[in-house]
Amino acid sequence: MTDHNESKEDDRLIIWFDIDNTLYSASSNISHAMGTRIHAYFLRLGLSHEDASELHLKYYTQYGLAVRGLTRHHDVGNPLDFDRQCDGSLPLEEMISYDPSLRKLFEDIDTSKARIWGLTNAYRPHAERVLRILKLDDLVEGLVYCDYLVKDFVCKPEPEYYEMAMNQANVRDPSKCYFVDDNRKNVDAARDLGWAHCVHFCEKGLEAMEGGKIKEIDDSREPGAAENDVIDITTLEDLRKVWPEIFKQPT
Repeated sequence: MTDHNESKEDDRLIIWFDIDNTLYSASSNISHAMGTRIHAYFLRLGLSHEDASELHLKYYTQYGLAVRGLTRHHDVGNPLDFDRQCDGSLPLEEMISYDPSLRKLFEDIDTSKARIWGLTNAYRPHAERVLRILKLDDLVEGLVYCDYLVKDFVCKPEPEYYEMAMNQANVRDPSKCYFVDDNRKNVDAARDLGWAHCVHFCEKGLEAMEGGKIKEIDDSREPGAAENDVIDITTLEDLRKVWPEIFKQPT
């Protein structure tokens, strides 16, 4: 797995998979546990419970990630300490487990036609840890992530994030990009940039915690967002029907 530019452009299609709440079910409650830890981090800055909840939601809404607001407006000298106390402290091995059917789905992608990359708003150690637990790390060619060490780093759904991703993967034609994410705003942003094949993964009846509050976020869109051809799926197995061209053909 790599996260840097290759020497020349690869002509194959590229399949971008979001990681959290996409490669595993939101019922794992990882987002809830993460939200609880982020809230506790706000409290350690001296904020009240109410102010912590409001700022957590505000920063998530305004910046895409709470840590981006924290580094801009608070004395957070080392964002890696934030990562250790929040994402890094999650007992992921107890919360998610290897799913043979998911690995089979990845194995059935025809790598002569397409390559598989991860596209996440998490920091690299968390994303790699998830992929290792799910036994997908050897099947994912590259990983684009939020680099907390970069000042004013970008994240989904900012256009610059998707442009960075294409640059790292050396793909110039957005029509070659296939993308699946559980956050509809992230999917819409990719579609607006010409990523031709975008899928919204939405587990019905499940909620996720973002911004310190439990709310249904997967179906939320920007106010006034135009209708597009984004497809909703409720299981990743549906990709076999939605994107049959990327899978190996039965013999």
